Amino acid sequence: MNPAEVYILKQPEPYKSMLLHLQILIEHVFSDAEMQYKWKIPVYYSGKRPICYLNQSKDYVDVGFWHTKHFTKYTEHMVTEKRKLVKSMRYKSLEAIDDALFINILKEVAKYHTTSFTK
Repeated sequence: MNPAEVYILKQPEPYKSMLLHLQILIEHVFSDAEMQYKWKIPVYYSGKRPICYLNQSKDYVDVGFWHTKHFTKYTEHMVTEKRKLVKSMRYKSLEAIDDALFINILKEVAKYHTTSFTK
């Protein structure tokens, strides 16, 4: 088991279930996705380009995306919280995860994940 998988499995409920569910959705959209352990959290890559990170923080799970500068949709559902590059989805329960919305956001990431996230 790689450290990213260990990170997910060591989280208390309900966060572990939420992270596992999000993992399934990410791997469904990005069949070539590789989960690595960077900055002490799971980070998904497609090739050498980051897709998103997963982080359990406080009382929620944070899914951060770098390529949101290019987004024309779904930004109203995302949190920036004083971050210049990253926007994220935050979930406090498994039931709060809207699978269709999350998959659509991942598809939007797929459109731009080979471009620079700073330009």
